[in-house]
Amino acid sequence: MSPHNSRLTLTDLARLYRSKEKIVMLTCYDASFAAIMDAAGVEMLLVGDSLGNVVQGEDSTLPVTLEQMIYHTAAVKRGSSRAMIVSDMPFGTSQSGPEDAFRNAARLMSAGAQMVKLEGGEEMAETVEFLVRRGIPVCGHIGLTPQSVHQLGGFRVQGKDEVGAEKLSADAKSLAEAGACMIVLEAMPGALSTRITSEISVPTIGIGAGGDVSGQVLVVYDMLDISSGKKPRFVKNFMFGADSVQAAVAAYVREVKAGAFPAAEHTY
Repeated sequence: MSPHNSRLTLTDLARLYRSKEKIVMLTCYDASFAAIMDAAGVEMLLVGDSLGNVVQGEDSTLPVTLEQMIYHTAAVKRGSSRAMIVSDMPFGTSQSGPEDAFRNAARLMSAGAQMVKLEGGEEMAETVEFLVRRGIPVCGHIGLTPQSVHQLGGFRVQGKDEVGAEKLSADAKSLAEAGACMIVLEAMPGALSTRITSEISVPTIGIGAGGDVSGQVLVVYDMLDISSGKKPRFVKNFMFGADSVQAAVAAYVREVKAGAFPAAEHTY
């Protein structure tokens, strides 16, 4: 582990992965929540473009801008001292080619990100390799990719048939071979995420992808039961029975570390 009050690094991430200790991630958008998560032992703070939904009230992540992501990334950095900060590249900032992606990712890194996350599979491998070769760690994201919600026909579980499963397996391999440090697997059958995790040599972080992955992430507003609308099957209300936000986050950390979350009822 890194010295007290120093940020976790890729070396720490690799150590957790090698030891098969579950990696704990939550979305985070501001300094106050960052401080709470830091104190509770959350290892990775994802400054997610999900802020479009839960902070801005949009019906998708598509309207979120790079300037907004920079603003929230800087706020999360100021509020935390230990957790690794991962920032989403919002819609349109990674899809227009490797050089544009590098310029946009560099701005997020300057704001405090230690890694950027981009959505997409095999088609993004060239961009991932371009960024990694220039010193920008990259987290991939496959399965249900919210920036492609219109193309996917809504928020649906991915990889349920053989063709879809083979595509996601190939996507994960392509991203890992391109140098991605980690891959988020969202909304897919647990059996498929187990297979993908066994096929690649980088950590997998699940959200609605079962428990046989390297770690878990949830949208913090979902796990605190303060977001509106119907919750996905994979969400658990950690505020139930907790007397504070701090206690709820600590319970999430304990359950992920112990492998108690997600349970069967949270898995497709």
